[in-house]
Amino acid sequence: MDILATLGHRTINFFWHVLFLLTLFFAWTSTNLTIGDNWTFGTSTTWVTTGFVLVLLGGSLALWAYPRCRHLAKRLFVDHQLWVAGSLLVAVVVWQIVFVTYVHPVSGFDAGMLHYAAVSPRHVLETGVTAYYSLNQNNLPIMLAMRWLVVHTGQTSWQFFDYLTLGMVDLSALLNLLTVVVLKRRYLGVSLYLHAAWLAVFPSILMPYTDAWVLPFVSLMLLCAALIGHPTVPLLGKWATAAVLGITIAITYFIKPSAIIPVIAMIIVAGLTWLTQDRLLTGHGIALTAGVLLLASLTAGGTYLTINRAVQHQDYIQIDKSRAIPAIHFAAMGVYGEGGYSEKQAIAMAVLPTAEQKTAYSQKMLVSRLKQLGPLGYLKFLVLKQRNNTADGTFGWLKEGHFFRENQKPSQHGLANKFKNYIYLYGTHIADFRFIAQVWWVGLLTLIALGWGDQRGFREVLRLSLIGGFMFLLLFEGGRSRYLIQYLPCFLLLATLAANRSRATVRLLVNQFNGVKPTPQTD
Repeated sequence: MDILATLGHRTINFFWHVLFLLTLFFAWTSTNLTIGDNWTFGTSTTWVTTGFVLVLLGGSLALWAYPRCRHLAKRLFVDHQLWVAGSLLVAVVVWQIVFVTYVHPVSGFDAGMLHYAAVSPRHVLETGVTAYYSLNQNNLPIMLAMRWLVVHTGQTSWQFFDYLTLGMVDLSALLNLLTVVVLKRRYLGVSLYLHAAWLAVFPSILMPYTDAWVLPFVSLMLLCAALIGHPTVPLLGKWATAAVLGITIAITYFIKPSAIIPVIAMIIVAGLTWLTQDRLLTGHGIALTAGVLLLASLTAGGTYLTINRAVQHQDYIQIDKSRAIPAIHFAAMGVYGEGGYSEKQAIAMAVLPTAEQKTAYSQKMLVSRLKQLGPLGYLKFLVLKQRNNTADGTFGWLKEGHFFRENQKPSQHGLANKFKNYIYLYGTHIADFRFIAQVWWVGLLTLIALGWGDQRGFREVLRLSLIGGFMFLLLFEGGRSRYLIQYLPCFLLLATLAANRSRATVRLLVNQFNGVKPTPQTD
């Protein structure tokens, strides 16, 4: 048993080292970090980036050279971190509300189609709309949920759904913070800082789509796992949490199926734990495990059947169920170009009438491409695809077709246009946004990287969740880091739990540089 468990843990560590270090390297070498003219995007940073870099460098030099500055910074940002970090987070939430109030452009691509179909029964009678949902039946549940909101609130504007998206994203942050309280309460201040920084550079609150809407459900699954594994939670409490977990799993599946990968990670890590810990073989341990599995399975199954029945018997939009795109189509798209969307293959899915023909076409495209690449070529392709999937700290902002329907070149007049200049394709400060967002992403990944050490338990669940997410995007449609949004709770929690060890690592490096003998420190 111990041998199997050790093999399992080492396998997780191997894939984590390979995939995460590639992600870290590509993030550090991203063109988003270009200062000045960026020939990749045809843009250039402004005084905003220059000022941002000068503040970072000046602050770092002051902390290194002046003990008084270090003392003041420690008193403010460490000793009173809950007040300072909490105030920053509240300020960021206020900023989000102001931002959405002034900026709420209508989007194209899938997000636009969801909104278009949900707001009016007339729209779902159009041939293009019925064809879209006949092909992309995975988006039908979320569209029906949006329609339910329209009916019961009377709100149809894009701004309303932006506010709702903002609420979903911030709810995810709140649930993450609760998870930190359950796991390691003393890390709450660090987590507040990290979440405030994330929300400050996350414009996807303007995009009411499954990427952002699934976030609170992923966070809730992780919170449930933390509660079930916590030693002070009573048995009945853990069973109740398992019931909530099951419901959450089913809802998550209907929003974005790939977002349930953390549940698979929980099961695998729990299985490895069972192999090595005799305490789980006691009556209490068996009752806990059996109760959690039973209740989670029952509530997940019941919720799935309820939602599936509602979707299958809905009469809002008439679709042709036989035209659904098969899963292998996304695997075929994932081996061409940058590993992302292929217009040629998407058109073929729309033209081919039967499921058998769609599957046969996708299999042919997949096999042909794999033969063309060969083993070494495919390995090289996967390395480059990992870059495409994970390097961009803006999470693929502006990389979808018809991202916004309005003019992408804002003027310089009015507060709304000043905001738009940071997030629109031809905005004056779009390169500044890319740079600052990339600095946050690099900082988060580096914090995780410096926190090496014992990674068992909940940390292993988080790491295995990210491994699963990385591998899913390597095998299926990826090509841009927008698909990483669904796994952001895992990144944020892992960075939080790594903070103390990361600080010890930095202190060790500084002491070695200064010739000081380090003192050991643990979590």
